[in-house]
Amino acid sequence: MIKSKLPKFKRTISTQPAAVVSREQVCLSLIARLQALRQSMHDREAAMEVELSRVSEKYQDSARNLIHYLALRVHDIRPLQEQLSWLGLSSLGRSESHVLANLDKVLGILHCLTGQDWLDKSAEEPAGSVSSRRLLEGHSTDLLGTYPPGRPVRIMVTLPSSAATDYSVVRELVEAGMDIARINCAHDDAVAWKAMAANVRHAAKAVQRQVRILMDLGGPKIRTGEVAPRPPVLRMRPQRDEYGRPYKPYRLGLKSNSAPNGMPDADGCIAVEGKWLSHLEVGSQIDFADARGAKRHLLVVQCVALGAIAESVQTAYLTPDTLLTIHGADGKKWRSTLAGQIENLPGTLHLHMGDVIRVTRDGLGQAAVVVDEGDSIAIKEPAHIACTLPQVLDQVRKGERMWFDDGKIGGVIRKVADDWLEVEITQARDGGEKLIGDKGINFPDSELDLPALTDKDLADLDAVAREADMVGLSFVQQASDVYLLREHLDRLGRSDIGVVLKIETLKGFENLPELMLAAMSGGCAGVMIARGDLAVECGYERLAEVQEEILWCAEAAHMPVIWATQVLETLAKTGVPSRAEISDAGLGVRAECVMLNKGPYITDAIRTLDDILRRMGSHQEKKRSLLRALRSWSGKERVERNDYVDG
Repeated sequence: MIKSKLPKFKRTISTQPAAVVSREQVCLSLIARLQALRQSMHDREAAMEVELSRVSEKYQDSARNLIHYLALRVHDIRPLQEQLSWLGLSSLGRSESHVLANLDKVLGILHCLTGQDWLDKSAEEPAGSVSSRRLLEGHSTDLLGTYPPGRPVRIMVTLPSSAATDYSVVRELVEAGMDIARINCAHDDAVAWKAMAANVRHAAKAVQRQVRILMDLGGPKIRTGEVAPRPPVLRMRPQRDEYGRPYKPYRLGLKSNSAPNGMPDADGCIAVEGKWLSHLEVGSQIDFADARGAKRHLLVVQCVALGAIAESVQTAYLTPDTLLTIHGADGKKWRSTLAGQIENLPGTLHLHMGDVIRVTRDGLGQAAVVVDEGDSIAIKEPAHIACTLPQVLDQVRKGERMWFDDGKIGGVIRKVADDWLEVEITQARDGGEKLIGDKGINFPDSELDLPALTDKDLADLDAVAREADMVGLSFVQQASDVYLLREHLDRLGRSDIGVVLKIETLKGFENLPELMLAAMSGGCAGVMIARGDLAVECGYERLAEVQEEILWCAEAAHMPVIWATQVLETLAKTGVPSRAEISDAGLGVRAECVMLNKGPYITDAIRTLDDILRRMGSHQEKKRSLLRALRSWSGKERVERNDYVDG
């Protein structure tokens, strides 16, 4: 387990040793301390003999190096770093991938500086500076496939539901640069997943490129239950300029009850009686009193095969009880009909700082029940919403924190009853936040005992075994979770399938080394930094630190990393990236794969990420700066903008 706050080495020599002791004394002191570090690595390896015995042969060297790294990072080695730097020696700061070999090189040089003999100990070292890179590259290729020419990082993309029925959607993603397709088993079903996988394989064959498939198990994701829908209301609101004048009227489609839903070129659509509809013509005026009692008018501007389109320059609210009336030429009422097929609005709870909400075992969520007491309004019954995994109500305590919707709403548990938790909202925007169904719930302070594989996951594994190249183990927390998944994959005849450890909880992060060693018991494995839930669990202020520690630990294990969640999300959703997410995407070169989520502009996001990774890939490898020649200030002729190659 990697600790964020490490115990300090006792500093026996000044950080500026020349002023106090001789160079030789400094070297002798460093030799003694480095020898002690070296012994601690061997001791840690011996103590973990049982864990190592379960690691497959191909991962033995990587597992040993991981154990050595853990032994190294128990100590605060900053004083050693300072003294080694003073001597002009390479520090231990980039030794993750070959810990013992790096330590031995430093010891060898120190022995030479002090005139002592040094025996070559490379036979004891699990990995060197060159062999460690080969190990990482091999493990990455086994899991993720080969990376494309010129880009050292793969791109993974979450497939939308439409990828099951529209081949062109998948083809566009593959042509844009998708190397791995992610199928989220929390959505759709086995039939859709099979169709998605078939489309991926078809598209990959068409472009003559390998594209692998990751299928993510849903896992024990805790979510909000359904909220009772609000009454059906259609809001018609024209667009207005800064003076409040309408410059674009609201276009309402009017169709018969038997016609298909929707209407092209309309902002909204309702159903009316066919006989009433037949009397409409261009220029007809439709009068009505909306849901607030306001008198409003619609002007028919177009008659089409499906019905008619009418425009409004006033904001209005239609309900199924709204009576629409056509007036004759003499101004008298002619014919009337009711607005129909207006859908219920999705259920929403509006929560503010200081509000109380009850989290229940089951039932539809409901807004708070209030009563008017004259001078004030009292809450008769607080708002409530169900939890999809009710067993967690038995495992939490008063005073523990609770987060909703990826940390947008925060609260503290104030009371624990048999069938509900009472939560005080302690974090929300000034105007309040809306909470709907199927949103994530996190308990960062609670010790939850949840199965890594739910009944649904076990059922989904049949489809995973047939279609996937790798499987994502969501919300993994302990080594037994990984061994259990491996057992089920062996039972299904897919012991070869890659396992991706999705680090989404604080407990999963704290147990990361144990999880990695368990994953090394099979064919190939990797780590996904699932930054969404992880940020909520560990706190946004700690996310950068946690990311770094996961990257270091994975490099020590020569295990590929998938950098995931909200990468170029604004670009994928709106078509315009933020400056911060461009910088964030550039850091993805530290990983072996970067994951993008679906969105209407996803192909633009793929191409942008491809460009960023190609540029950054020639500058950075893990923690190591490659020191490619910089031409920006050389005074020579400027290079082309798309030139990523030296020479």
